Amino acid sequence: MDTIAAIATPPGKGAIAIVRVSGPQTAALASRVFRSRRPIEPRVATYGTVVDETGAGIDRGIALFYPAPNSYTGEDSLELQVHGSPVVAREVVRALIACGARYAGPGEFTRRAFLNGKLDLQAAGAVADLIDAETRSAARAALANLSGGLAGRIRSLRAQIAGVLEELAAAIDFPDEVAEPGAAKLKSQLEPVLEQLRLLRRDGEAGRLVREGVPVAIVGPPNAGKSSLLNALLGEDRVLVSEIPGTTRDTVEESITVDGLQLRLIDTAGIRAHADRLESAGIERTHRALQNARVALVVIDGSVPPSSESDAVLSATAKNRRVVFINKADAGLAQGHAGDVVGSVREEATIQAVRSAVGKAAWNGDRPDLERPHLASLVELQAVDDAIAAMEDAMRTLHAGEPPDLAAGDLHRAFAALGHLTGDAAGEELLGAIFARFCIGK
Repeated sequence: MDTIAAIATPPGKGAIAIVRVSGPQTAALASRVFRSRRPIEPRVATYGTVVDETGAGIDRGIALFYPAPNSYTGEDSLELQVHGSPVVAREVVRALIACGARYAGPGEFTRRAFLNGKLDLQAAGAVADLIDAETRSAARAALANLSGGLAGRIRSLRAQIAGVLEELAAAIDFPDEVAEPGAAKLKSQLEPVLEQLRLLRRDGEAGRLVREGVPVAIVGPPNAGKSSLLNALLGEDRVLVSEIPGTTRDTVEESITVDGLQLRLIDTAGIRAHADRLESAGIERTHRALQNARVALVVIDGSVPPSSESDAVLSATAKNRRVVFINKADAGLAQGHAGDVVGSVREEATIQAVRSAVGKAAWNGDRPDLERPHLASLVELQAVDDAIAAMEDAMRTLHAGEPPDLAAGDLHRAFAALGHLTGDAAGEELLGAIFARFCIGK
């Protein structure tokens, strides 16, 4: 296997820069590019000079050597800590490559850690999630996956499916000696597995929302105060506000954090029947944003009586998970409207109430346990969806009173799908999807 090298610290100037090396030639490379008064010892910081392939000095710094298998990657590894100049860090990498190393690809250090059994697949993916975390909740969710445990749960489910398949195979191969398991028994064995798979999918969807943020579309009739509400939630004048209807003609997205959860607020054009061509294009984008949003934050003008336009917006969002905010209630006409929050964007208490209501609507009252490991990538979620579909097909066969052995094919499909999640049968597509999210040097 090649020996790889890369800068592990972010781009730009800083106090220090770290260059990582991993692979079978690490010790030889250390002797080529690092000079010190005493030899490098395992896991001991050694001060000396980093030199290039000709022996010319690059910088003075610290070397840390981690012999296999007691390293992050499970291979011989080296960290060179130098002053945080981008030029110095690049020169160190160039010298290592000149001496025989190869430039590492995205996530290649963590990929080697997975291949060498230092991390399970979900923990490997959690490394990227922890680096990318923008909120406390996202960091907690990533840390739960980093601690491992999910692969064990999935292997347990696979083992339960395998046990049923073994019973069916034995009954087919040795009909005189092994009785065929009854449908009732098989259903009692498989129903808990299916329930656990559905729980995995639900937690995975929740984890995705924690990482990526909850999309919240702010919709309503023109001049209801949608842009004013966005500005108030952000605490700054982010978008133009005007009393002229139709001022907002494009979607504007900003983020806030509520109880550790990132909300992606999408201000949209007001929805009305009579609009010019440009405004109609904005309204079309509003409908697309509403389609993709997890929560619709519906803003209604409480200073005027209910109208056909407000009724149309309420009707269009009736099937959405939504929060209805009656704005401009300080004008005294809000009694004709019904909403989850009634008040004014000028009142801090109202803004806090809107924040709280949207945060609750995001989870529909069922906030997940972020300390529990969960699926992270779309490929993993798809694998669980495939396993659930196969298990449901098997259960339908059993409920229909068909011979139990006819369910074996669907159970094999579920077993194979789950194998992609543990790393036991992980294909290049899954590995590529996980490690492509990494930065160089991690």
